Amino acid sequence: MAPFRRGKSAAGRVYPATRGGFGGSKDGGRQGHRGAIKKSTTTRNKFQTSRLDDTVNDPGKESDVVSEEAVSREGLEDLSSQEESSESDADVENSYNVLLQTLIPTSSRGEPKRKRRKLEPVDESDPVRTPSLSDSGDLDAVEGEELESHGESDDEDQSDTDGSPERNDYFTRHFNDTNQADVSPRIQAMDDKHWVTENSGTGSHWRSTLRRPVGFPATKLNGEKGALGLKNFKLKSKFEKGAEQLFSKADGLMKQLASSIFSYQDVLFAARSLDNADAVRSLAALHALNHIHRTRDKVLRNNVKLARSTTDEDLEARDQGFTRPKVLMLLPTRQSCVKMVNTMTTLCAPEQQENKKRFQESYANTEENLAVDKPEDFKELFGGNDDDMFRLGLKFTRKTMKFFSQFYSSDMVLASPLGLRTALEGDGKKKQDYDFLSSIEIIVIDQGEALAMQNWDHIEYILEHLNLQPKEAHGCDFGRVRNWYLDGHAKYYRQTLLFSAFNFPSLNKIYTQQMLNLAGKIKLSKVYEGAIINSGSSVQQTFSRFDFSEPASEPDNRFSYFTTGMLSSLIKGSSNNQSRQQGVLVFIPLYADFVRIRNYLASSTSTQHVSFGSVSEYTSAREAASARSHFLTGRHSILLYTERAHHFRRYRLKGVRKVILYGLPENPVFYQEIVIEYLGSSIAEGRIEPRLAGARCLFSKLDLLKLERIVGTQRYRTLLSDKGDTFEFT
Repeated sequence: MAPFRRGKSAAGRVYPATRGGFGGSKDGGRQGHRGAIKKSTTTRNKFQTSRLDDTVNDPGKESDVVSEEAVSREGLEDLSSQEESSESDADVENSYNVLLQTLIPTSSRGEPKRKRRKLEPVDESDPVRTPSLSDSGDLDAVEGEELESHGESDDEDQSDTDGSPERNDYFTRHFNDTNQADVSPRIQAMDDKHWVTENSGTGSHWRSTLRRPVGFPATKLNGEKGALGLKNFKLKSKFEKGAEQLFSKADGLMKQLASSIFSYQDVLFAARSLDNADAVRSLAALHALNHIHRTRDKVLRNNVKLARSTTDEDLEARDQGFTRPKVLMLLPTRQSCVKMVNTMTTLCAPEQQENKKRFQESYANTEENLAVDKPEDFKELFGGNDDDMFRLGLKFTRKTMKFFSQFYSSDMVLASPLGLRTALEGDGKKKQDYDFLSSIEIIVIDQGEALAMQNWDHIEYILEHLNLQPKEAHGCDFGRVRNWYLDGHAKYYRQTLLFSAFNFPSLNKIYTQQMLNLAGKIKLSKVYEGAIINSGSSVQQTFSRFDFSEPASEPDNRFSYFTTGMLSSLIKGSSNNQSRQQGVLVFIPLYADFVRIRNYLASSTSTQHVSFGSVSEYTSAREAASARSHFLTGRHSILLYTERAHHFRRYRLKGVRKVILYGLPENPVFYQEIVIEYLGSSIAEGRIEPRLAGARCLFSKLDLLKLERIVGTQRYRTLLSDKGDTFEFT
């Protein structure tokens, strides 16, 4: 598709009707309807409908078709009646009538009649629409109704009106059209992977690294060293109270995170925890809401400017994207969606919430469905409705928050990766459609460690379809589209926010390849003491390192080391003592490795006398219960156990006497549960002597992130670079 030309409209081009977005159900929402773009005139219509108006009719409602001549006639009748009233009171001057006289439509002056146009049903609570004489005869009254009734006109984008943006108004600085002579070198530097790296701050338990493209202005984006204060963020007045409560409890790490988020930098936050989960969620919701409302206010102001302008003025107001949705949030479960929505409703306090009851019935689950002995992080993720197939559109107006809005009329989309991908790909009846992602300016990926246990390919697929030029117009007013959208540079202005309990290679890949923000990007991560230090146990833990010539050969080298160096010695050592062979738990992170080892144990002649069971993420509950029972009684001497099975079920396995980790777990909490708790339980129950219990862990240089979380930030480099290949901890 050829790139869109810059201009005030797509003159003469007519696009067929297209389907809208989906609702929150698994089978998608109802289809929307769109009209064609009418041929533009030589000058902009003063009251041309903004692209942010609803272009999709609500099902079951007929839109009214009226002529602008009728609208003009109504305006004239109002004017004449007011003139008669003023004649009866000649001493009182009515400036209202004077203004109306200057706005008499051209059709009443003998000029050709305007074409008939289709008027969408008006949502009285939605201020994001162009003011016209049919709404009010006074543009000042329209502006007062839309802005002053907000109670926020005093703190709006003053930089947008005086032409001199404030130094720390990051919304204006980041999204206003920028001089291409300044931007182009920085875009080229990012494409060539030329970045400048600097340490932006360090705490006692965290560290941060800031990267900015070569050619970035010498002055830092945040304008000062360290974290910014609340006054620098230019929040809407309706959000200030909630923000003050949030920042009053923030520590140094949260203040640094807020500083990066509100300055529109890309953020990889790999320090999410149970303690700061609510604060992280609140920061993301506050930033998204503030961005949406400031965008709407900018559009409203420009609507008024365009309505006031004369036909001789050449006024451009580039304040929009191709489509309405501006924020995308990817969340793991419906319950996490409920938590995010509840946070937003607390912050914005809408007077009305349309379809809220339907949302509560479809998403919320007040029944406690988890065992009391499950860990707290498991309850936080899987408590409530743990369905990972959903998508939801949210629309914000002056007084209303609407749930289940069509994607093309939504301001924000919340979805699981699986739910959104099924919407993008379509099916036999619905064609592929991802145009509604063309103008996403903020994407939030929360609980990345949980999403990695689902299917990370869905996230990569979604990121590949962000900020592409749309295939159809979808009611877009191209005269209002920002230049960098038309140039195909939207991905350089998009802000990507990744929140996870820890870092892992897939997150680093996004950080390296997808985070191309002109404002720079920052990585915030923990300083780890190590899971072995916090275990409080005297169980012997041995770490064995193996080498490989190239990354592609690493899986084969790992398997060879395991079968020849670990499994064979275990089988030989048990030939004279059958009890030593029992109770061996083999933990396997990847399912592909699990299948490989299972097939080896079942077919190899060296293991033909070894009985084993297996529990994976695909094992039924009945089969898993049987395998666990046989392992406890000794009928199965070896139990194969995958990381995803432990993530989704958190079994408390009994009868574990020895643990072999084929690979280190991503989550350091899993290491403590599998090595320390399982073995500690067997020791406490008298199933094995403490000196005989132990764990052996297999690792390579590719496991450096996992190794850091388990042995600690100060030790992991030694294990990777030391001449020896075996390291013991007690």
